[in-house]
Amino acid sequence: MTPRTNRLSYQVTATVEPQLTAEFERFMIEDHIPALIATGCFASAALVRFGPGRYHMRYEAESRAELDRYFTAEAARVRAEFAARFPSGIVLARETGELLGEWGE
Repeated sequence: MTPRTNRLSYQVTATVEPQLTAEFERFMIEDHIPALIATGCFASAALVRFGPGRYHMRYEAESRAELDRYFTAEAARVRAEFAARFPSGIVLARETGELLGEWGE
């Protein structure tokens, strides 16, 4: 276990209508996730497909200050860009958690 104090995980679950999955995946991989990393608010990100139309994105912030900076300075713009690209057909659920430990690499 690698303890890291203050590290936070911002997680988004997306339920995507079948006709949008290919475009959604392409957008997330090529545009959206790189744009979030480019804000400097997150140290890493991951995209996981759990099945047809069900995705989970995880963004790791090194501190509460970095996550708060994302919410204050970047989130409205990033969310507006996403909504403009996908005005319907995708349901998002967001949550934040504190990283208590990591195992493995």
